[in-house]
Amino acid sequence: MDLGLKDRVALVTASSKGIGRAVAWALAREGAKLVICSRNKAVLEQTADDIFLGTGVSVFPLAVDLASLEGIDWLMEETLDLFGRVDILVTNAGGPRPGHFEMIEEADWMHAVQLNLMSVVRLCRAVIPSMKKQRWGRIINLASVSVKQPIDNLLLSNTLRPGVVGLTKSLSQELAEFNILVNAVCPGFILTDRVEELLAARSKQSGESMETLKAQRLADIPLGRIGDPGELANLVAFLASDRASYITGTTIPVDGGMVKGLM
Repeated sequence: MDLGLKDRVALVTASSKGIGRAVAWALAREGAKLVICSRNKAVLEQTADDIFLGTGVSVFPLAVDLASLEGIDWLMEETLDLFGRVDILVTNAGGPRPGHFEMIEEADWMHAVQLNLMSVVRLCRAVIPSMKKQRWGRIINLASVSVKQPIDNLLLSNTLRPGVVGLTKSLSQELAEFNILVNAVCPGFILTDRVEELLAARSKQSGESMETLKAQRLADIPLGRIGDPGELANLVAFLASDRASYITGTTIPVDGGMVKGLM
């Protein structure tokens, strides 16, 4: 299916690996021009080379810390200097540290707020003016199924991700008249380095093996398997396109049926 994304300009954050990388690939396969970013310059540049060699589209890697206001300001200046606009914004960032309430320090809270909430606010603020001017835009915020069903030992995520969903819904209402669609996509148990790190942390804390913990998670998933980043990326590419022209303000889990709630 041709999603009509050829020559659209897409900014995908935290995209050197994992879900962000898969999203960048999916958009590149549809012909979108890309700016990708992460903190790890070497891995990021390798990802950019791989995508360019695999698709032939323009890919510009920019190493930046999304928890930094100055970093995001620089990222947006460079992006707008390159292309003059952003048509598609996909916000993504590394998850905050795991832990229960008494394990989390003040500094952890402040860093998580900057990385997982304020980065989304700042990125949206930067792209909305050009989207309004052209009366077309797509903002897709990657959150977590913790917004639907809190996850044990992920207090920071459980607290901050719902803020991203609140922002998503509010912006969808404010920006609809400009044909700017805003949605949230919520990964469940997807095979990424982050999931492996969380399992390792839980294994160390509980004394259970990673294999046992993984089996416990799979038991809660009706499809009975861990998801692939590409499966989530396909949804993001669809939401970024005109094929999704009547979808805005939604929060969509990609979790193999794990969340049991009706809404």
